[in-house]
Parts: sequence; C-alpha cells; structure tokens
Amino acid sequence: MEYQQLRTFADSWGLLAMALFFLGILLFAFRPGSRKSADEAAQIPLKDD
Repeated sequence: MEYQQLRTFADSWGLLAMALFFLGILLFAFRPGSRKSADEAAQIPLKDD
C-alpha cells in the first residue's frame, strides 16, 4: 500500500474505529452496577494485610 492509501484509511475508518472503541470504554466504565467493583478496586492500595 502506498502512503496516501494508508493515510486515507486512517483518516476515515481508523478514526471511526478509535471513536467507537472510546465510546465502548465509556459505556463499560459508567454502566449501571459498576460502582461497587470500582470502589473495591480503588481501595486495593489502601488495604493492610
């Protein structure tokens, strides 16, 4: 592939793929019921053995 073809692909479909990936991460992080697991994960460094 030539540089121009790769550049065109990245400008169109690559950007769309990254945007969908980002939205998927946001939906996963802010889904209902995730607060409990996020709070537990936040307390891991503070736990004493």
